[in-house]
Amino acid sequence: MNVQHQTWPWPTAPIARARDIDPIVLQIVEGTLNSIEAEIEYAIERTARSPMIREAHDYRVGLFDRYCRKLTGRSYSAMPNAVVRDFPPDTMQPGDVFLMNDTYLTEGSIGHLPDLCSTVPVFHDGEVVAYIQAFGHHDDIGGRVPGSMPGTAATVFEEGLAVPPIKLFSAGVRNDAVFTIIKRNTRVPDTLAADLDSEVQACVMGARRMAELFERFGRDTVEACFQAILDKCRDIFRRELLPKIADGEYRWEDYVEHDGLTDPKLHKLAITMTKAADRITLDFTGTDPQSAGPINWPADYAGGAFLIKWIAPILRNLADTPERAAEILVNEGVCEVFDVIFPPKGTLITPEWPAATNARSFVLLRCLGLLAGVVAQAVDGRMPADQETIRYTGFYGIDRTGKSFLSREVLGGGSGGRYYADGNDAIHIVPDSRNQPAEFTETRFPILVEKLALRTDSGGAGRRRGGLGYEKHYRALVDCRTIVTADRVRLGCYGVNGGKAGLPFCVSIDIEGTPRDLGGLVDGEPVLAGQIVRVRTTGGGGWGDPLEREPDLVVRDLIDGKISATAAHDDYGVVITAGTDGEPPRVDEPATLKLREEQRAKRPGAPAIIDRGEGFEKMLRGEFKPWTRSA
Repeated sequence: MNVQHQTWPWPTAPIARARDIDPIVLQIVEGTLNSIEAEIEYAIERTARSPMIREAHDYRVGLFDRYCRKLTGRSYSAMPNAVVRDFPPDTMQPGDVFLMNDTYLTEGSIGHLPDLCSTVPVFHDGEVVAYIQAFGHHDDIGGRVPGSMPGTAATVFEEGLAVPPIKLFSAGVRNDAVFTIIKRNTRVPDTLAADLDSEVQACVMGARRMAELFERFGRDTVEACFQAILDKCRDIFRRELLPKIADGEYRWEDYVEHDGLTDPKLHKLAITMTKAADRITLDFTGTDPQSAGPINWPADYAGGAFLIKWIAPILRNLADTPERAAEILVNEGVCEVFDVIFPPKGTLITPEWPAATNARSFVLLRCLGLLAGVVAQAVDGRMPADQETIRYTGFYGIDRTGKSFLSREVLGGGSGGRYYADGNDAIHIVPDSRNQPAEFTETRFPILVEKLALRTDSGGAGRRRGGLGYEKHYRALVDCRTIVTADRVRLGCYGVNGGKAGLPFCVSIDIEGTPRDLGGLVDGEPVLAGQIVRVRTTGGGGWGDPLEREPDLVVRDLIDGKISATAAHDDYGVVITAGTDGEPPRVDEPATLKLREEQRAKRPGAPAIIDRGEGFEKMLRGEFKPWTRSA
């Protein structure tokens, strides 16, 4: 099995020049890149039409040099590699715009078909010098189920229209035939067309800004700055972060617990991390075969470059301070720090076409937990506990005016506790993403939002508690159907260093006053007018022994409604007495000391470094049964 490296050539000429660049010019160039990225994002947010992009902010922007190396590090993005593969730069001309979404033909940078990606080359003196790119999660791109994410899909042909890298604009002239085909294959043609216009024009604007940078400083200077920016990221990882990891070999595995077709089953993702000197090798050998359902993710293209840039930010948690961690931006330079070994074709992360991929976020997010879990073993547990912060929910049907509607929403969850702080509540892994405002939902769709709150007790108990997930209730005003794509429905987010796992995801529908659990992959469960769908998202895992949590913090959490009185007593060993005459509750210190001593005495041994929660044990014992699926 071969170690796979980034396949695009690393330039040799700019490296020496990067050492001699004027630091003021470097700062200007780096700041300008960040400004361009933010300006493109803002333009898309202000001009897109779909709730998924404009309201939920489920889109990303990337700036790349002519070698397809990502320059900005605010968040993940796609890659232009596939465009350059199919359209050599010397054939490109100003005004060209490329479009793609094919999971298997985009070098691993697009995970499912709703993510249509636009790429615009940047020209200076008649040559391509950079690329601007944006992709958004579009509401619908066809397929068997509205929203293009069928939870029971067995092949990509059920998931929608697949677009390999194509030229959407040639020298500024749009290919209207292609545009017509795309609009014909979506249930929301006007919205999709407007979103594509938004993304394309924002990238074109960004390309102008990038070209201005080359005009101002010249190609040699700007490219030297690019190299310095990449070197900076590489060197921070080598000098500040990797030394915190003890040399050696470490193993870990995590699981996806359902794939829509073969419930219940643990789908294993395996990793072996070898740390030596200033390099890390990640070996995914031992990962289970590709799934029959849509949870596969083809991560093994372009040498795993997208995978590396996706999971490497986890190591920022090893920085000396949280403030320093926030300063570290991850760009293509990090690819010089990692080697990746993939198993042969046919696994969850090396699936073969036409395996379905629309729920690839399950595996994609597990890879974050994989790296965090394996590194935790090498740093005495000083890594954050697990989190699961992407799940898609929605409704579709016919509204009261006789028009079809499709409401899609991304709901976050709690992040894991850290050695220095509790996890954050109701976060979204996509930067600036957010839940859909109730006012927007109620004015646009026949849905009433009856509750939006933090989910009490959802965060894993720990010295530093896991963040809380959402609790959101929707009442249908017309007969319709609900759709759900969510993981961690049986396995809670794991706790670290003695912390406990958080509560798993749950979505239920009230049927004659009795809630029925729908599971995590729902293609179109009938919802009658007046019925309530309750969505409760995951809490992050806890960090550290919950019996070491300061009692005053437990009281504060109780007052804030983040934990219940039962959790305060059973999970944290804190005895709280009710306040009188308007006084707040307070800790009974003698009783708390006694209770904690009793609870410690009952433990079978030292707390585990990783706690997967009771759902994992139930899965091993085969206690979970498949969900009843609608026809």
